[in-house]
Amino acid sequence: MVSSDVWRGNKKGIVAFSLYMAQPISLSEHFGYRKLLRFTVPSMVMMVFTSIYSIVDGMFVSNFVGKTPFAAINLVMPFLMVLGVIGYMLGTGGSVLVAKLLGEGQERRARRVFSLLVVAGVCVGVVFGAAGIAALPRVSVWLGADQSMVGHCVQYGRIILLALPFFVLQYMFQSLMVTAERPRLGLWVTVAAGLMNIVLDFVLIVVLGMGLRGAAWATAASQVTGGLLPLVYFLCPNSSRLRLVVPVMDWRALVQACSNGLSEFFGNVSGSIVSMCYNYQLMRYIGQDGVSAYGVIMYVQFIFFAVFLGYTMGSSPIVSYCHGAKNYAELHNIFVRSMRIMGVLGLVLTAGMELLAWPLTKVFVGYDPALFDLTRRAFMIYGASYVLVGFNFYTSAFFTALNNGVLSALQATTRALVFETAAVFVLPALFGAGSIWFSVVVAECLALMLSAVLLMANQKRYHY
Repeated sequence: MVSSDVWRGNKKGIVAFSLYMAQPISLSEHFGYRKLLRFTVPSMVMMVFTSIYSIVDGMFVSNFVGKTPFAAINLVMPFLMVLGVIGYMLGTGGSVLVAKLLGEGQERRARRVFSLLVVAGVCVGVVFGAAGIAALPRVSVWLGADQSMVGHCVQYGRIILLALPFFVLQYMFQSLMVTAERPRLGLWVTVAAGLMNIVLDFVLIVVLGMGLRGAAWATAASQVTGGLLPLVYFLCPNSSRLRLVVPVMDWRALVQACSNGLSEFFGNVSGSIVSMCYNYQLMRYIGQDGVSAYGVIMYVQFIFFAVFLGYTMGSSPIVSYCHGAKNYAELHNIFVRSMRIMGVLGLVLTAGMELLAWPLTKVFVGYDPALFDLTRRAFMIYGASYVLVGFNFYTSAFFTALNNGVLSALQATTRALVFETAAVFVLPALFGAGSIWFSVVVAECLALMLSAVLLMANQKRYHY
């Protein structure tokens, strides 16, 4: 039995640690490894939770609805993500612009730009959502859905698109909450949205038997939660450096934010196009089982990539603030430490992917032995790329944070749209269907070379 003295000592330690983690960190501070991780970990956890509740849909649909509906949502998901990624562009591009303005001491303009971005995000979400709902039947066929899948694609996609304005806001606030120096609040909002999705998936699919419609409504409800709660927070008086005010039309700021976020926009759009190409090739060479296997890998990849994305999202405002304040010593410090952190995370996640391939595959498709074997083998190959992914992700995000959206977009788009798309079509043609899983490894190796060239070519320009 633990003595009362030991318990009191542990309790004091827990309280002290909680208070330490709760202390706010300013963008103007010096960041060692401990402080850098303390600032970025909430964003990493936030992105992981976002990925988990996306995965929950897949797990419930695969196990309780069937593998044809599961293949259908995997087929249509890239299109839905293309429509929602405008929020990621406005959020990441806008957050670095707002952070730069704060670093320059223009706090009033920073709030107006922040408010303008939120209004723009809502408007774009409404327009894109309506257009997507109308286009879904034709898009599903164009993506390669057969007659058994089209109805599922349309049913799931139309419900999700009803919540698109909130999904756009959720994407935006994931970045903007960090710039507001409230990453932990963003984490709790994401946790709340994720828990809602998990609970509603169980209730609507398992208890009420609503099938694919239940999965879609559960995800839509979680997206409304993730977008609405931060909106209410910034509408009310708060203690952060940002709040919603009456926006003033500033085309220059809007264009700058979009330019800064070009890499994230093109990177995500390119990733969605690559997913469409994978699905097309897999339907051609393997069939529905290939699409289902790739879908499982993508669901799990959301979690692993979320760690890298969360770190870049959390650290980018620091880089932007240092760039705006011309604090080149701290900029160099953040760059060096971040690259080392990416290396360590890459090794850890690669090892994790290899070790978890069997149990993760079992959770999703353990009911089908042939699909299980195909998915597990693909997992083992695909996971080898994670040791390189972090460096490429951070390079793109780093140039975005420096307000150079062109270089960032060049790196992100070339990595996905050129290198990986080419590999997806060339490798199976030369070496057979099984080689398609090596496409991402080839693409990440080529992208790492491009990242190194861009970083060396711009070192003197940005003093990192």
